Amino acid sequence: MATFAEQAAQASDRIAAEFPACGISLTRGELDAAANRNAQAFRSLGLLRGDCVALSIGNRPEFLAAMLGAQRSGLYYVPLSTKLSVQDMRHILEDSGARLVIVSGDSFAAGDDADLRAVPVPLYGIGLNGEFTDWTAFTDTMPSTPLADRSPGAVMLYSSGTTGRPKGVRKVLREGSIDVADPANVALIQGYGLNGDATFYSPCPLYHAAPHRFVDAALSAGAKVIIPDRFDAEIALGHLDRFAVTHSLWVPTMFHRLLRLPDTVRNGHDLSHHRHAVHGAAPCPIHVKRAMIDWWGPILDEYYSGSEGVGSAAITSAEWLEHPGSVGRPTGCRVHILDDEGRELAAGETGDIYFESDTPFAYWNDAEKTRKATNERGWRTFGDVGHVDADGYLYLTDRRHFTIISGGVNIYPQEIEAALLEHEAVRDVAVIGIPDDEFGQIALAAIEPVDKDAAAELVASIGAYARSKLGPVKAPKRIELVKALPRHDTGKLYKAELIERFSRREMIDDD
Repeated sequence: MATFAEQAAQASDRIAAEFPACGISLTRGELDAAANRNAQAFRSLGLLRGDCVALSIGNRPEFLAAMLGAQRSGLYYVPLSTKLSVQDMRHILEDSGARLVIVSGDSFAAGDDADLRAVPVPLYGIGLNGEFTDWTAFTDTMPSTPLADRSPGAVMLYSSGTTGRPKGVRKVLREGSIDVADPANVALIQGYGLNGDATFYSPCPLYHAAPHRFVDAALSAGAKVIIPDRFDAEIALGHLDRFAVTHSLWVPTMFHRLLRLPDTVRNGHDLSHHRHAVHGAAPCPIHVKRAMIDWWGPILDEYYSGSEGVGSAAITSAEWLEHPGSVGRPTGCRVHILDDEGRELAAGETGDIYFESDTPFAYWNDAEKTRKATNERGWRTFGDVGHVDADGYLYLTDRRHFTIISGGVNIYPQEIEAALLEHEAVRDVAVIGIPDDEFGQIALAAIEPVDKDAAAELVASIGAYARSKLGPVKAPKRIELVKALPRHDTGKLYKAELIERFSRREMIDDD
């Protein structure tokens, strides 16, 4: 299977990537040349095979050029969230051993020049002020020819850090020829039918694992990639039409907001080219996915995995309609559901999800976290809770550390969140457990209302709705209206932040 460099050599004038927000289009030849200049720049700075660089770059052309450049020069590259604080950036730079970091002007950290000057490695800027060397100007001085000592590099991923410090995952670099396609790309290309006639749309941040991997695979397949700077429901729908998109990548919160568009907007676009709408990263409520299939047809393909890469599952729309709520059957691994004592549970019983696979894995620089994620049989877990049905399809119940134990009863926030999202006044919701003297914990629902000026009367309405849908045990005992939930760009909720906030308020109120 051809690599992107080979695709560029075969048809250099074909469009490889479009960035609608800035109006930039890159041909394969232009992107290939930019990637070579980045590789030459890395090597000119003394970076050798096995060294590491970090990229805090938004959805812009420079990300793709730096990514491909690192892949061609035998480097590890760490995509950093552009929403990271400088403190968290420093942690990852030190933990990964990065030799340099490239920061674009749309990065959150770029707003704090004083702290940026103190990062522990050389910093290059894209659109920053004059205190930092401009990466684009620097790479423009480099030759656009391939390195003489090309070798395969690899991404080094860090978790989004929703429950603590981000954890790194570094795999062994591939040996052999740079002209052999990455096996991970090959699997996606073959699985989703990506080819030179495809157009892939990703409104997700490129620094996240799945968008990075899918865009990389699409480029390798010779497809055109369309990358907006951010997600906007109405704009995204227009892009699907305008660019005749065949493949796309989403998270469930995007579906929820697409479904909230007026019917005139939803029905005003030609989506006939759309063949695969891939989604993952967070659980998708059943009513949301069913509504999307009703609208877009049976083209939704769901995946379940993690940055660790120790296990995965996948499901088509046709399968999902037979097994609603499932994230699919395991792919390349076996799944085991275990109780608190590590005993295997039968089909239909809820427990901790473990994966059995041959994939080597360890968290970078953290043997203790690796140990906690691995049982005595060598099976690994992402920390999720769920069950399998009689046909071997996996269902997620929730994250283990978000399970609420109230009066001795396990309450799973995901189920409550899915129910509350069906209320017409709820734009977004997070359910957490907070301390309670009588029950140990109670469920609190933090609601982001559609109407930002919603009055307290809405709380009573949502409470009554929750009790009618969920019953008195599962219905949240407390409801709070918030202006916005702390949600990662990938759709993950920073629930630890909410737990700390509302638990602290409980302590203040008790005083």
